[in-house]
Amino acid sequence: MNDPAVIDRLLREPGRWAVVGLSTNRARAAYGVAAYVQGLGHEIVPVHPRAETVHGAAGYERLTDVPGAVDVVDVFVNSSRAGAVIDDAIAIGARAVWLQLGVTDPAAEDRARAAGLDVVVDTCPKIEGPPRGLR
Repeated sequence: MNDPAVIDRLLREPGRWAVVGLSTNRARAAYGVAAYVQGLGHEIVPVHPRAETVHGAAGYERLTDVPGAVDVVDVFVNSSRAGAVIDDAIAIGARAVWLQLGVTDPAAEDRARAAGLDVVVDTCPKIEGPPRGLR
């Protein structure tokens, strides 16, 4: 289902990743994954209702509040909320959506593909990066 070439390109080409669901809670997966993505050379933008600064990056309440271009929307919300996030990703002109482990919404994924976005589903950059030599 996931195109390995797309995953490779998203992880390797520097980009701006909006991480939806990222907060200062170190126990949440989003916190560690965002640090990993940032360590690969990507800019991260936390998106969370509390709009917290995380890993030195200013946060925003909603994806639609993020100024400037977003390359990848990394989705760390429940599948029941993923469709709205994907619709916002389409609306802001993101290039890709990456749905984390356990996060799926087939209808919204199809909408993203139809809008020309790359879609990665049910995996994690921290899982996909190391086999590609990205640490």
